[in-house]
Amino acid sequence: MSNIVEKDLNTIWHPYTQMKTADKPIAIVKGEGVYLFTETGEKIIDAVSSWWVNIHGHSHPYIAQKVFEQLQTLEHVIFAGFTHPQAVNLAENLLSIIPKNQAKIFFSDNGSTAVEVAIKMCLQFWNNKAEKRTKILAFNNAYHGDTFGAMAVSGRSAFTAPFDTLLFDVEFIDLPNEENISYLKSQISKHKSQLACFIFEPLVQGAGGMLMYEAKYLDELIKHCRNENVLTIADEVMTGFGRTGKLFASDHLLNKADLMCFSKGLTGGTMPLGITSCTQEIYDAFLSDDKLKTLFHGHSFTANPVACAAANASFDILMQAETQQNLDRISAKHAQFLEQIKLHPRVKKSRQCGTIVVLEWNVEGTSYFNNIRDTLYNHFLSKGIILRPLGNIIYIMPPYCISNDDLDYIYNEIKAALNKF
Repeated sequence: MSNIVEKDLNTIWHPYTQMKTADKPIAIVKGEGVYLFTETGEKIIDAVSSWWVNIHGHSHPYIAQKVFEQLQTLEHVIFAGFTHPQAVNLAENLLSIIPKNQAKIFFSDNGSTAVEVAIKMCLQFWNNKAEKRTKILAFNNAYHGDTFGAMAVSGRSAFTAPFDTLLFDVEFIDLPNEENISYLKSQISKHKSQLACFIFEPLVQGAGGMLMYEAKYLDELIKHCRNENVLTIADEVMTGFGRTGKLFASDHLLNKADLMCFSKGLTGGTMPLGITSCTQEIYDAFLSDDKLKTLFHGHSFTANPVACAAANASFDILMQAETQQNLDRISAKHAQFLEQIKLHPRVKKSRQCGTIVVLEWNVEGTSYFNNIRDTLYNHFLSKGIILRPLGNIIYIMPPYCISNDDLDYIYNEIKAALNKF
């Protein structure tokens, strides 16, 4: 056992990990492009972008240079009563590519806090207007984060069970489709006087099992919410910055949400940063001579200049023609792969949305805790690939710099595993 791993086991508690039974962690000492390198020199393809954050590849030299330059200029400043160029530039950059109804940018630290901010904005929006609306509408199987507000609007599961009695009341509905869309609209109308907002992961539910649904039915729900005067929140923490084949999942929609949440790919996976955007109408509801109508929310590292510099550098790379071509290339390669394996007897279901490709292993039970998860995870690691199954669900969500050769290697190893397990 290496010195790094030994010290880790003596000092660290890892996320989503049963520390008593977990395998020893793998010590990573270097990242370059799509690869991670262990302390013994082994090369691993990061096929899940290190929890979906790394969109341009590890240790990108352009982002590293911009972060280095910022560290020599200004590492941090309180963001109440002060501002700085990187935050202003990032706000302008983001507002230039997200839906045009978005008018203001609020900074936080990660995806969960971006969601917390959005929820608080909606609840206080109605409070500032002297309307009592305290219910929130969300999808079954949703995942919006692990802080309490984000947990409350996420689907109830083994992850939330110890806290269920402490979570606020939420109305949950199924993902929309042709059969249930009329019923879902009726439920919104039924509760509209109580509903502060409707929060959703557009097109793809990530941690819920990479579940996908059609844009046209979400469009109908957003439009219906607008007609019924219910605010809407698009949680683009996972789907944002190219994952669905467009810059944002909301770009597949005609109707746009009132608020949006961003994190993960925001800084290119370099460091934590969260953003909540909103319409002018929501922002204006907090403008008052009454200080009690202020949004009392903030973080010590709000709009950290170094994180903003990383995000601005990531924006520059995202907007390059080469990156946009890579999104199309990866999406096309995924589609070809699905055609090759979709009829395999071990493939229960398969689906794709842009650069995200998913297949469900045909085993009994579909639980996150299905034993096939550990078998597949360790098998692919032995082949030099990080694929972190959600139970029996395998997905590929690579950095956009991944080569066709590396994609083919991953596809071929999945095909071999389908024949083996």
